[in-house]
Amino acid sequence: MNNEILIYPTYFPSISHYIAMIAAESVTFEVEDTFQKQTNRNRMYIYSPNGIQMLNISVKHNDANNNFKDIKIDNQYNWQKNHFKSLEAAYKNSPFYEYFIDDLQPIFEKKHEFMLDLNFEIFERINDALGIFIPFDKTTEYFHKVSDKTDFRYLVNGKKDNTQIEPYTQVFENKHGFINNLSILDLLFNEGRYAVDYLKQQRLNFLI
Repeated sequence: MNNEILIYPTYFPSISHYIAMIAAESVTFEVEDTFQKQTNRNRMYIYSPNGIQMLNISVKHNDANNNFKDIKIDNQYNWQKNHFKSLEAAYKNSPFYEYFIDDLQPIFEKKHEFMLDLNFEIFERINDALGIFIPFDKTTEYFHKVSDKTDFRYLVNGKKDNTQIEPYTQVFENKHGFINNLSILDLLFNEGRYAVDYLKQQRLNFLI
């Protein structure tokens, strides 16, 4: 496998995204693609008291220009307040919620115009929380297939991401069991900076 990878910047990336990125020698983010609905570009999955919960951000569509880098967030919906309350309900009793939430809360207070800008700020804040630095490049042109990098862009589509990870302790697992490959927030709030060691121990053989 080529350790130079191509991947999407997503909304609070899935654990599989971070397994791929933390093992890579270089990371390039795809920013020249067209926006596709029902992907992790603008959604994440968390472990709520009722089981798996999807948190989705509404975006404004422009039929004339559907490039993801030009997609704007529909801020008329108070998604920030709703998402923050959902995270609190899901993780307030997790071991590391109080330790990290103050550093993450500004994400839910600042009004971003573009979805892509929000995703990049999240990437930086999550890396800070994990105590890691992942240098990256951005694409300047879109290619359907690439030969010089391992293509992990399919991970943006949860239906195509068949990652199976080793169980770790989750807040509500006594009610619903272990839920696989949620947002990196689930791992962060439950494992803290031990999450980095966990990510490094996961194997990439599930990736094509």
